[in-house]
Amino acid sequence: MPVVAIREDSKDSGTASAVRALQLLNVFSGEEPTLGVSEISRRAGIPTSTAHRLLAHLVKGELLTKDGSNYRLSLNLYQLGNQAMQGRVRGLREAAAPYLGELFGHTRLTANLAFLKGPEIVMIDKVAGLRGYRSPAIVGGRYPTACTALGKAMLAFEPEESIQNILTFGIPRRTRHSIASIPEMLAQLAETRTTRLAYDREEATLGQFCVASPIVVNDRAVGAISLSGKVNSYDVAVVGALLVQTANQLATKLSAQRKPRRVGL
Repeated sequence: MPVVAIREDSKDSGTASAVRALQLLNVFSGEEPTLGVSEISRRAGIPTSTAHRLLAHLVKGELLTKDGSNYRLSLNLYQLGNQAMQGRVRGLREAAAPYLGELFGHTRLTANLAFLKGPEIVMIDKVAGLRGYRSPAIVGGRYPTACTALGKAMLAFEPEESIQNILTFGIPRRTRHSIASIPEMLAQLAETRTTRLAYDREEATLGQFCVASPIVVNDRAVGAISLSGKVNSYDVAVVGALLVQTANQLATKLSAQRKPRRVGL
């Protein structure tokens, strides 16, 4: 996860201190829900003593929970997060839920749904079974856009300026297969715009191959769906065709929901 820079103002006002404390919440990710103060201070780029003080405020405010010597997000934040699911994100999740179930039912592969948030994607739903491969990604987790099939599927339909800004932010290398070249990434995005498919070839997790398709509404990807499984465990062409078909159906459904309904007299 990228380091979250927190500004240290010379004048430690109450407002500045509150802002820095809230910014500390950004260092937590789905992959590492529990962190120690040393790791938190490293990721935030602040002294350990400052991190201790800010963390104490967050625990007192019930935004973080102390777990031994470590910290994790509180249940209060979980409740706030569910409330934040109102509107576009909740509508996307509710519309996509039956499609994810169908995808899993047909393929027995893990089905995922995410939306784009700058250099990261946010996983908002996942369907997996008791048997077979289980993707390590979790609902609510944030993952690098450039390392994931979901991220690349959505990034391909962003404006050119947004693409450049995200790639300039950095292309993290999570495995030896992760793409490190901006020209190579741009070539993949161009292909995705044509095929409506993006791939994660062990770029995020070793041993995992993921295929994703964007949900395009009015020429922008409002989200993306994917199927993930073990490398060489499924027919990529068949799965890709099913994903494109499903993403198009979901896009049509979302477009219809956004159109104003004509009220009869």
